[in-house]
Amino acid sequence: MILESALLDVLPGREDEFLAAFAEARPLIAGQPGFRSLELRRCLDEGGGSRFLLQVGWETLADHTEGFRGSPEYQQWRALLHHFYSPFPTVEHFGAPVLRA
Repeated sequence: MILESALLDVLPGREDEFLAAFAEARPLIAGQPGFRSLELRRCLDEGGGSRFLLQVGWETLADHTEGFRGSPEYQQWRALLHHFYSPFPTVEHFGAPVLRA
């Protein structure tokens, strides 16, 4: 499994609007071939209430980079969510764990 990870810095004051849009956008990604899981977590550190951690599990890297990003659903995802971010997030992909505790 591949883990996609992104820190999402949402424009301050728009967190509730972002969460509502994310709830609308979630089915767009969850229905994609190769989708395994999704977690969205809010930062608890002081001043971090506008920062979220998104982690999405995919079967393969191509399921995300070619499949989802090349789909019509991704265009809807972008329209719903991308205007909330400042700066635009860096998305990274990670392979199998190298250590577990």
